[in-house]
Amino acid sequence: MIKDGLNSSILKRASEAGYITINAIDIRDYSLDKHKKVDDYPYGGGAGMLMQAQPVFDAYEDLSKKIQSNESKENGKKSRVLFMTPQGRTFDQEYAKELSKENDLIFLCGHYEGIDERVIEEIVTDEVSLGDFVLTGGELPAMVMIDCISRLIPGVLGSEDSAEDESFSDGLLEYPQYTRPEEWRGKSVPAVLLSGNHKEIEKWRTAEALNRTKEKRPDLYEKVKNELEKFKEENPRKFRKDRSEAEELLKMRELLAKETEGTHETEGTVREGN
Repeated sequence: MIKDGLNSSILKRASEAGYITINAIDIRDYSLDKHKKVDDYPYGGGAGMLMQAQPVFDAYEDLSKKIQSNESKENGKKSRVLFMTPQGRTFDQEYAKELSKENDLIFLCGHYEGIDERVIEEIVTDEVSLGDFVLTGGELPAMVMIDCISRLIPGVLGSEDSAEDESFSDGLLEYPQYTRPEEWRGKSVPAVLLSGNHKEIEKWRTAEALNRTKEKRPDLYEKVKNELEKFKEENPRKFRKDRSEAEELLKMRELLAKETEGTHETEGTVREGN
């Protein structure tokens, strides 16, 4: 299931180019039972079967030895183990960005009624959920996460802008987009997109993203609005009253980008000095 689902399109090309490596490990291969059984009845009774601790742990131990990078070994750092469960932290774009910076990730996919709690306590670093619903196994959530995380790795999409310039990358939903022809079924492409004025295009896109987020995800809009208001209070001289909300947001991004560049320059100087 994992191999078939992820061995196509962008992820297949990324694997072939060496940007990512995806391996699927069959926990049954680590069963000590002659029939390769990995589940048993839960103590205390109840419906369904539970995956046993031993084959899960042995699979983890063997995999850890194989995938730990040289950097991880030098630092004594173990790979993060993500267990797919409705009880975990909800997966989102910020979480994906955090995980994309890791050298190695292990996804533990449960099945049946779950996994013996003892091995979860022993090896799992992150419990992760896609939402408040239950699936037959952890494979589909793992595949969704792998797809989302992989596309944030430099080189996978071919363009660094592709991963950044879309929904949730800056807290907003993505603005509407258009391609040829200029008119279709009586609907025309907004004139500003044909103007060649990149500043006005950026302003229009930001305004559309704000409007779309306000309409469809007011929770996200309020979060961005509060962040903007707080930034304006801390930097009152940088803002004018006649600016639109979109212009103010663009100004905040510009100022934050300059702050980040300044921080990087300072860090570089310190490193050179050392």
